[in-house]
Amino acid sequence: MYQSAIDLDDVTAIDMHVHIEVDDHGHTSLPEPLVAAASAYFKTDGPRPAVDAVAQYYRERRMVAVVFTVDARTQLKHQPLSSTAIARAAAEHADVLIPFGSVDPRTGGAAVDLADRLIREEGVRGFKFHPTVQGFDPSHDEYAPLWGLLERAGVPAIFHTGQTGIGAGTPGGHGLRLGLSNPMLLDPIAADFPHLQIIMAHPSVPWQDEALSVATHKHNTWIDLSGWSPKYFPAELVRYANSVLKRRVLFGTDYPMLTPDRWLRDVQTTDLKPDVLPGILKDNAARLLGLAAR
Repeated sequence: MYQSAIDLDDVTAIDMHVHIEVDDHGHTSLPEPLVAAASAYFKTDGPRPAVDAVAQYYRERRMVAVVFTVDARTQLKHQPLSSTAIARAAAEHADVLIPFGSVDPRTGGAAVDLADRLIREEGVRGFKFHPTVQGFDPSHDEYAPLWGLLERAGVPAIFHTGQTGIGAGTPGGHGLRLGLSNPMLLDPIAADFPHLQIIMAHPSVPWQDEALSVATHKHNTWIDLSGWSPKYFPAELVRYANSVLKRRVLFGTDYPMLTPDRWLRDVQTTDLKPDVLPGILKDNAARLLGLAAR
């Protein structure tokens, strides 16, 4: 069972958004056509490292990585990577990795049961959801039992928001619907489950204003800055990160599609204030994840 061995004083940053896209047997988290489309979208054909390689990469940089997959078995008709296996592998690298789980909300009670087991038996510290890739509207009442479980367990949930490179350029976008990742669909969850910490992943283009509105109104919501080079961040996002949201904005990359090296290089070209960067890079995530006092 995972138990953190992180020495926060020795950590330079906490990357809240790191994908595990392949297991030790070569099975990928997405069907091959979607892997290829995502590579074309992000203009990268780099390797998809498994857990051990991810741990080594982040250990070399004195960074912590929150690692997860996305379970979209219903929508994609593709067997997902095992969140149990990821959690157990992360336990072998508990100095640099924090495992989040993923369940397919469309499997109903089975998703709730699996999430419960991942928390109790494997020690996962949160969950990742991708409404567009998983093909579900998170605001629908049928998913309330899942959100209730996460709230009671005190573990956060990361939701993909905004457009996605997955399926981009394929016929019909592989049938994936962008509107399911409008951050306004998370507002009812934040209202009904006020103690559930909700992370809206990525600059939420084309709904950045909606994400900022939700985060300003619901203080159990956060924004991670993954998936985009900082030099492309919307100006309003930077303005809020420098001010009213500076304690609830989080460093994230979307590794392996975007590397922390590039993110840290490109952030120097932005108007993010030097005095808010320590919070974004580490301190805010440490509070959220219970690694430091709130």
